Amino acid sequence: MLVFEFKCKATKQQYQAIDEAIRIGQFIRNKCLRYWMDASREKKVNYAVLCQIIPDLCKEFPFAEKLNSMARQASAERTWFAVSRFFDNCKKKVPGKKGYPKFKKHSRSVEYKTSGYKISDERKYLTITDKTGIGKLKLIGSHNLSFYDNKLIKRVRLIRRADGYYAQFCIDFSREELLPSTGKIVGIDVGITSFYTDSNGNKVDNPKYLRKSEKRLKKAQRRLSKRFKKGKQQSKRYHKQRNKVAKIHLKVSRQRKDFAVKTAKTLICSNDAVVYEELKIKNMVKNRKLSKSISDASWSIFTNWLDYFGKIHGRYVESVAPHFTSQNCSTCGEIVKKSLSVRTHICSCGCVLDRDENAAVNILRKVFPNTAGQAGIYAQGQTDLCLISESLLDKLTG
Repeated sequence: MLVFEFKCKATKQQYQAIDEAIRIGQFIRNKCLRYWMDASREKKVNYAVLCQIIPDLCKEFPFAEKLNSMARQASAERTWFAVSRFFDNCKKKVPGKKGYPKFKKHSRSVEYKTSGYKISDERKYLTITDKTGIGKLKLIGSHNLSFYDNKLIKRVRLIRRADGYYAQFCIDFSREELLPSTGKIVGIDVGITSFYTDSNGNKVDNPKYLRKSEKRLKKAQRRLSKRFKKGKQQSKRYHKQRNKVAKIHLKVSRQRKDFAVKTAKTLICSNDAVVYEELKIKNMVKNRKLSKSISDASWSIFTNWLDYFGKIHGRYVESVAPHFTSQNCSTCGEIVKKSLSVRTHICSCGCVLDRDENAAVNILRKVFPNTAGQAGIYAQGQTDLCLISESLLDKLTG
């Protein structure tokens, strides 16, 4: 599935109509959730049942008919996705909160499945054909939809963000771009000081985008706090300043994603296999001293894109448990206990390495035990990594 995003250019009335469509979608989702909460005690409620109650909602609340029928079903589908995810977490016995579905207060998108919209022949305009009054939207972006047939477009989303409105096109297309073998494998250890350190001793600096924007963000938030009037309707100046704060946060999130995508792409293109540690970030951010730095590092985005690029480029990507990767010596295997403040690994066997590099070597060896740290497979006395049409992974795992 490919997702292409364009910015929408329209009139003020059209933007208001998009907001109205988003509110209707939120209303239907919350009504479906309320029905599930009340009726699930007496009978079995699934996605089909939620779709069946939508016509009754439209009769009771005529404004719901403005939204396209497939968009109303998509809102019910979002409700069922939240419910099914809650049940899955309960069955898997996920530690902590299981994610009980909640009512939405501030939805930011509405989704059309297979009808309710029309795309122009030149693929530069999107027309919403339901009764919400959105009409014709101009699409601004560098993606070219001309390569894909209209039948491949399965969903269209209208999204409201701090800097404008966007249209997303979900295209049913399997992307596969195989790359030539590089003859290299690597293990990486993510961190705060350095974004990651690999098993060869290479480091990538952590950009710390939130820390760099903190001064400007705090100033904007102070102004927002001064304009807030408790117990009264907020002024236009308050909402204008609130939008400025949201734009700063939006820019930080985009910087994080851009850095994570480019770093993951580079790592995948330069190695045949990548091994990383599977961290429980949800538990790690409970540390009050490190929670902001951990969130700013965006490790989850980075590892998700590693898995994605590994699939489309035919690379081997594996995650391993992080237990004892920092404490074990990568040379002799002896446990060398050290606190987070100790950044150098020193073992009685004579091994002296950077703490993160030692962890990266241990992470790599959990999947490829025959590798020998910095020297890679050259330590085995091999001068040729692979013969013609021979895979490095087959050689190491064979």
